Amino acid sequence: MARKKILVVDNEVMLVDLLQMRLEASGYEVECAHDGQEGLTKAQRVRPDLIILDIGMEGMDGYTMLKELRCTDGIKDTKVIMLTASGKMRDVFEKEGISDYITKPFEADELLASVGRTLKEG
Repeated sequence: MARKKILVVDNEVMLVDLLQMRLEASGYEVECAHDGQEGLTKAQRVRPDLIILDIGMEGMDGYTMLKELRCTDGIKDTKVIMLTASGKMRDVFEKEGISDYITKPFEADELLASVGRTLKEG
């Protein structure tokens, strides 16, 4: 069985590195991007099973990337877990079809549990 592919998009380099190590140690194949434009380009190339996407980034933010993602054939139905500093975005995320969201700061185990649940749903 092929490993599930996850794309992590966040401008915090140390967080991306930590998530990549934890996800790979859990058996996932991981690609990383540090802004929305790079994330969108990699999503088109890699076709991940899941995208972990930070909402607050310079340049193309996560919300804009999500809007572009939802309009792009081949990746528009990709499952997304949003990372946010605000827990008050639940209604927006539900409207946009976000699989799950996690409020920063978070524990790695919390994220891994969300990843497992989200990938099982598909």
